Amino acid sequence: MVVPGSRADEGGSESPRRRFVPERVGGFVYLAVLVACAVGVWIVVGGDWRTGIRWFSLALVAGGVARLVLPEAESGMLGVRGRYLDAALLVGVGAVMLVLAGDIPEQSGA
Repeated sequence: MVVPGSRADEGGSESPRRRFVPERVGGFVYLAVLVACAVGVWIVVGGDWRTGIRWFSLALVAGGVARLVLPEAESGMLGVRGRYLDAALLVGVGAVMLVLAGDIPEQSGA
């Protein structure tokens, strides 16, 4: 059954077109956070783990701040739970990772 006015109704007998561009600002922010985290993982794999973890953690903090600032209707994929819980989790995990990356001492001979 097709609900009148839904996306399935727009395509007729064809399947709906796939979208490769986010509809909301939060979708773009989510993709930016995802790319920055991937860059951080790439740097870690390359050998400089502190810099990679810093990239990763700063991306999470930026995502948390964006979740806090963006309106609920524009949060896109950043909005999973409540606004304050999402922001607190992202900023909290990012801050803990940032502190740990700076506090772990260098290992000699490793």
